Amino acid sequence: MLRRGLALGGGLVVLIIVVLGVKGCLDARAHRELSDYARNVTEIVEGTEQTSKRFFAKLEEPGNLSVTEFTNEVNADSSAMSGYASRVDGLSVPGDMGNAQNSLELVYELRASAMEKIAAKMSTALGDQGSTKAMGAVAKQMQVLLASDVVYEEVVRPEINGVLASNGISGSDVPKSSVIPDPKWLEESTVADALSVISGGTSGETSGIHGLGLGGVSVNGVELVEGAPAVVGGEETPEVEVQVENQGESTENGVSVSVSVDGGSTLEESIETIAAGETSSVTIPLTPSPSGSVTLEIEVETVPGEKVSSNNQASYTVTFE
Repeated sequence: MLRRGLALGGGLVVLIIVVLGVKGCLDARAHRELSDYARNVTEIVEGTEQTSKRFFAKLEEPGNLSVTEFTNEVNADSSAMSGYASRVDGLSVPGDMGNAQNSLELVYELRASAMEKIAAKMSTALGDQGSTKAMGAVAKQMQVLLASDVVYEEVVRPEINGVLASNGISGSDVPKSSVIPDPKWLEESTVADALSVISGGTSGETSGIHGLGLGGVSVNGVELVEGAPAVVGGEETPEVEVQVENQGESTENGVSVSVSVDGGSTLEESIETIAAGETSSVTIPLTPSPSGSVTLEIEVETVPGEKVSSNNQASYTVTFE
């Protein structure tokens, strides 16, 4: 009995040692996977910081870059950000990091999408036609980049570092990450001033008196009047005809006119050129065709140097039968 007891006790000791050894190996493996994940995230974040600094440094001081060179470099920055997003999607994610990974993927979806849209608008923003609206679109994407910074700093970073701490891992915390270096880049005027230097301007202003005015508006021949509901019948696709008056002293090129139905997606067309003192028109089909009573919002994009824009937009109530 004594020998059997000793043998049983020895077996239990061996079993305990084996269990502890296996657990230790599993714990070491889990710690290694968490540390590797944090290190990979850190590498991506540090690369993002470099891309961000390069992009905003060009905006702040483009040097002697031509429009083509500047656009090419912005495209390269956009490609780099898309690369970081792909790396995030391909990360090996330990179980405890699942929530953090989902938020990190959102951060880089926002960053890659914003940079892609900025790159897509850059040629227009640096050109002569439609530049004002394109600059506004670029400034809007700065807000998206800021949103990505907030999600990273308020959600992703605390989550990752919290998981590391709860597992007793020190020295692997992920760093801060801010794409937007200065709140001034959220202002459309700051973006416009920076891009005007690249496009050959000095302050975004154009000499002389510039101004556009919204003229007559009709839908399938029915004249629209603000404050007076109109009824449009027929089965054909409704077409909005918008007249634009050049009330300035210079010919204006690439004048953009937009229509939205009940604040929804915007339909847009442009007038190639309007001479000083002249009136030109553009026709915009409403697709899909609206039905019932809706509000049409018409807007004529301002041109560089235009000081008064209150007469560039109007709203109409129209019932489609």
